[in-house]
Amino acid sequence: MTERTINDLKELQALPLNIKVAMSCSRIRSWVNEFGEDGVYISFSGGKDSTVLMDLVRNVCGYKVRAMFVDVPTQYPELKEFVKTFPDVDIVKPKISFVEVCKKYGFPLVSKEVSQVVEEARKAKQKGKLFEERIQKLSGEYIDPKTGELSPYNCPKWKFLLDAPFDVSTRCCAAMKKEPAHRYTKETGRKRMTAMMAEESRRRTSAWIKQGCNAFDANEPSSMPMAFWTENDVLEYIYTNKLPICSVYGEVIPKGGQLTFDIEGVGKYETTGCKRTGCMLCGFGCHLEKSPNRFEMLRETHPSMHKLFDACKNNGVTYREAIEWINEHGNLNIKI
Repeated sequence: MTERTINDLKELQALPLNIKVAMSCSRIRSWVNEFGEDGVYISFSGGKDSTVLMDLVRNVCGYKVRAMFVDVPTQYPELKEFVKTFPDVDIVKPKISFVEVCKKYGFPLVSKEVSQVVEEARKAKQKGKLFEERIQKLSGEYIDPKTGELSPYNCPKWKFLLDAPFDVSTRCCAAMKKEPAHRYTKETGRKRMTAMMAEESRRRTSAWIKQGCNAFDANEPSSMPMAFWTENDVLEYIYTNKLPICSVYGEVIPKGGQLTFDIEGVGKYETTGCKRTGCMLCGFGCHLEKSPNRFEMLRETHPSMHKLFDACKNNGVTYREAIEWINEHGNLNIKI
């Protein structure tokens, strides 16, 4: 298997968009050639990234491939309406609600990495495993066995969450998005194509380094033909191709109202509406946003959904109270 490095990824990310389109189409063709048009599917969220993937597969490559949409009730309803404008899309639903996920597992706060470390560290602490790896990460003391240096996954800033009167967890995505997708894959036998990009997280970067774009030999084979794209690539593709996107994004325009260029000459773009369209109640990354943040905008655009901050509970603590507790003990200012 070819060895890949972070420098390989950076070189690909620096390529011009037209080259990336050609490379992505090559990976799409390899995937379809391996499993057949009826043997693959597009994981279609209705978001801008997967809308670009849909265009690459169906219009640029010309394949008649089915798509699958997970109908998560806490997503923007506009996404589902947008998805319905496309033919040959199968809609699947999660078996559990957001309220039930919060009650059973905890709130999706801070980030997937931090919430997972905290969740596992609390379990280890309860069992008396004081030197367990996760607790060391929260203390900033975990040494990466491969490098012999402090791990980049150490997160001592969030150690105070060990004593929170509520649970935090990553399981919301697993229960409401991944489970329905895995179920669809198993029931249909089709292999998925997603619009996930490596730049979105360290996990996805690691996945690309390990498996590349087409993971033919994975336990559950999957393709990420746009893994080396960037957010700006997606916006540039939409802008230059006049590609229709979900209304919650507004329009894609040159940043600042005029086309600007960085050192490499790559145009910069932005949306006039939402920047992200995942679950409306997801707290991952919310502490990094300036006001008005996603929750403040949600209060104005979807007030009935915003009320769930007071309806969702874990250990008797509401979602709103959990955020207020984090603000107080973490010296943060997450507005809701």
